[in-house]
Amino acid sequence: MKKILPFILLFASVTLLAQRENNQEQIKITGTVVEQGTGQPLEYATLVLQSVDDFSKVNGGITDQNGKYEVKTTPGNYNISIEYIGYKPYKNPNQSLTSSINLGIIKLSPDVSQLEGVEVVGEKTTVEVRLDKKVYNIGKDLTNSGANVSDALNNVPSVTVDVDGAISLRGNENVRILINGKPSAMAGFGSTDALRQLPADAIEKVEVITSPSARYDAEGTAGILNIVLKKEKTLGFNGSVNTTLGYPEASQISSNLNLRTDKFNIFNTLGYSYRTPPGNAYFDNTYTTGDFDRIIEDRELFREDKAFNANLGLEYFITEKSSITASIFGRISDESDITENNNSRFINDILENQTFRKESKGEDDKSYQLSLNYTNDFNDDGHKLTSDFQYSYDVEDILTTILENNTIPNTDLVASENIYENEIQKEYLFQVDYVLPMGEAQFEAGYRGNFEQSITDYQLDTLNQGSNQFETNLELTNRFTYDENVNALYTQYGNKLGKFSFLLGLRLENTQLKGSVNSESDAEALEEILGEEIDLNFDKNYLGLFPTVNFIFELNEKENISLGYNRRINRPRGFFINPFPSRSSRTNVFQGNPDLDPAYANAFDLGYLKRWKKLTLTSSIYYQKETNSFERIQEPTGEVTSDGISIIRTLPINLSTNERIGAELGLLYNPAKWLRLNGSFNFFQFETDGIYNEVDYGAKNTSWFARFSSKVSLPSNIDWQTNLFYRGPSENSQTESKSMTFVTLAFSKDVFGDNGTLSFNVSDVFNSAKRRSFTDTDTFTSDSEFQWRERQFTLGFMYRFNQPKGKGNSKQKGGKGNDDGDGEGEF
Repeated sequence: MKKILPFILLFASVTLLAQRENNQEQIKITGTVVEQGTGQPLEYATLVLQSVDDFSKVNGGITDQNGKYEVKTTPGNYNISIEYIGYKPYKNPNQSLTSSINLGIIKLSPDVSQLEGVEVVGEKTTVEVRLDKKVYNIGKDLTNSGANVSDALNNVPSVTVDVDGAISLRGNENVRILINGKPSAMAGFGSTDALRQLPADAIEKVEVITSPSARYDAEGTAGILNIVLKKEKTLGFNGSVNTTLGYPEASQISSNLNLRTDKFNIFNTLGYSYRTPPGNAYFDNTYTTGDFDRIIEDRELFREDKAFNANLGLEYFITEKSSITASIFGRISDESDITENNNSRFINDILENQTFRKESKGEDDKSYQLSLNYTNDFNDDGHKLTSDFQYSYDVEDILTTILENNTIPNTDLVASENIYENEIQKEYLFQVDYVLPMGEAQFEAGYRGNFEQSITDYQLDTLNQGSNQFETNLELTNRFTYDENVNALYTQYGNKLGKFSFLLGLRLENTQLKGSVNSESDAEALEEILGEEIDLNFDKNYLGLFPTVNFIFELNEKENISLGYNRRINRPRGFFINPFPSRSSRTNVFQGNPDLDPAYANAFDLGYLKRWKKLTLTSSIYYQKETNSFERIQEPTGEVTSDGISIIRTLPINLSTNERIGAELGLLYNPAKWLRLNGSFNFFQFETDGIYNEVDYGAKNTSWFARFSSKVSLPSNIDWQTNLFYRGPSENSQTESKSMTFVTLAFSKDVFGDNGTLSFNVSDVFNSAKRRSFTDTDTFTSDSEFQWRERQFTLGFMYRFNQPKGKGNSKQKGGKGNDDGDGEGEF
C-alpha cells in the first residue's frame, strides 16, 4: 500500500476539484442526433456552443447511446454546431438562447468524401468496416479492468496472444505492431514485452489491418495491428483515474488528464504498476546422444515487476485550420525474476543424478520517445498536409546469475555463471502525408523514413572451480551493431462510384540491413565456431514495389462485399541476425543467422458484411503465399556439457515457401437492451516447404481458434461479461502444440451518479492458459508445459470527472483533432 499512497492522495485531490459547482444562472439545451435515412441514434456526437460575443467562451457536450444530449450554459448568443466523425457537420450560427430549449431532432448525413467505407452500427465495443481495415472499439470491455495492453489484444477477433506474449494475426506471428499509426518505443522496437506493462484502459480502439493500404509501412506479412490510444477532445478540464488491486499481488494506478481550450490542448497520462505473477513450466526430454537418455525439468517462476510510464503532450492550434502537437513519452521498468529448476536425469528409467538450478535475472529498462506533428487542414473537405518527426531511445541492462548444485548423489557445485547483457536501440522517423479530395475521389501521397540502430553487448562469465575465479567465455562474449534503414514513397487514389468504392495504391521501399562486429577478437572467436564463410560485416540493400488494391461494393445499405490484395515484406530483426550464440541455459543455445534475407508475401482477402436490426455478420476468406519465410529449427551442436548433457542449437533460417489459406466469421447479436453477444471463428491451414542441411522441414497443418463473449446488464446498474477463447491444436515440422482454453469473468457497477465504476474480474477462471507442446527430432524429444501467469483476481475502481461514462472511447471530432489513427494520439 505504501507504493500507491501518493497516487491515492493525488486521486483524492483531483476528485475534490471535480466537485466544484458553477453557481451562475443557467439554461438547459437538449436535443437528439440521428443518422440521415436510417434514423439510427448517433452516440458520442459533439454539440459545441460558441459565444458570439466572446469566441474564447465555448461550452458543449456529447450524445448518449440514444443520441440525446443535455448541456447547461448561461443565456446569450451562440454559434451552434453538431459534429460526428465521418458525417457532415450541422451548423446554426448566431442563435439567441435566453431560456431552456429543445433543439429537436438533428439529422447528420455521411460524408462520402472521406471514403471510409461502411460502419457497422452498434455498441462501441463492436466493429467498423472500412476500405483497408476493421476497427474494434474495445473501451467497454469489462475484462480490460486491471489488464494490460497485451491482455486487451487477446480479446480482439483475428488476434491471438500466446503465453509468451507473442502476438499473431490469423495464426501468423509476422504482424507489425504500430501505436497511433507509427512504430513506438511502447512496442519495444519489435518486442512486445512492454505491452504487458501498460494499462489496457489507455486504448481507444484497435485497427486490424489485414489488407493495408499504401500509406502504411509494408512491414509484416500477416498485416498490421494499429493500437490507437485515447486522446480527449472535449473542451475544458476532464479526465479519469483508475486504480486496481489483484491477487496474486498486483496493483496499478493510472490517470488520463486533459485540458482543452479553443487554442490549445494539454494531455497527460501517468501510470504505475506493481505485479508478482507466478508461473511454472515442466519439460520431459529424451535423448539418443549424451550420458543420459531422459531428463525431467520442473520449474517454478517468481517475478516482481515494477513499471512507471508517463506522457505529456501539447497540441497548439495555430489557426482554425492548422495545429502543431508535441509530446514526450517515458517508461521505466524494473523486473526481478527468479526461476528455480529441479532437474532429474535418468539412464534406463533409473534416477542417476538430480540438480537444483536457481536463475536470478534483474532487468532495468528505460524508454523515451519524442514526437512532433504538424497538421494543416486546408479546408473542411479533407484537403490537408501532415508531417511527423519521432525519436525513440531504449536501453536495457540485464544481469543474470545462475547457480546449479547437485542434490543426488552428492551436493557438489555443478556450475556458476554470470551473464551481462546491454542493448541500446535508437530510432528516427520522418514522415510527410498529403491528402487531396477531388469531389467524390481522393488522392494521397507521402514519404516515410525509418532509421533504426541496435548495439548489443553480451558477456558470459563462468566460475573456474579450480581457481575459484570467474573467467570470460570468449566464444560467446560479443558486441554486435545492427542497422535497419528504410526509405519509402507512396501514392494512392480512391473513389466512390455509386455503390462501388475503391482504393488503389503503390509503395516503393528501399531497405538497408547492416551488421558489424566491433572487435577482431570477437570475429576470430566466432569464425572458430561457424567457419570463415560467414560474413560478419554485411551491408545488404533491397528495393521493392508494394502494390495494394481494395474494393467495396455495397449491395444495399446493410450489405457489402470487399476484396483486397497487397504485397508485404518481413524484415529479420537484430535478434535473428546476430551471429553470436547466446543461451537461456547451459544446454540450449540460440544463434542468429546473418545470411537471412527478408521474406515477401502476396495476400488476398475476400470479405462479406451483412447487418440486420439486431444481428451483424462479418466474414472473409483469405490466401497468402510467402517466399523466403522464416522458420526456427533445432539441431544438435555435437557438444555436451561437463556433466554429459547434449547442447541443442536453435537457428532461424529462410525456408522456400509458406502458403496459408483460411476463413473467419464474426457475429454480433443484440437480442435485447440487456443482452449483447459476440462471437468469432477463424479456421486456417498452412503448408511450409523447405530443406536445410539435408533435413526436410516441410510441414502441413490445419488449426482454428474461436471466441465468444456475452455481456448482460443486470438490475442496479450491474454489468456481467463472460469471455471464452479456444485455440485448437497446431504443428510445424518439429513441434506439435496442443489446444488451449481460456475463460474470463467480469462484473462492474456504476456509482457516484455514473461518474465512478467499480469492477471485479477473474482472468483465466480454470487456470488453463498453458502452452503444451511436443517436439520430436532425430536426436531428442521434448514434452513440455509452460504457464506464464496463473489465475488472477482483480478489483478495480475508475472515477471520471467532467467526462461521461465511456467518453474516453468517443468518436466525435471536437475541434481540429484527427481520429484516423495514423499519427494522431497521445504517443
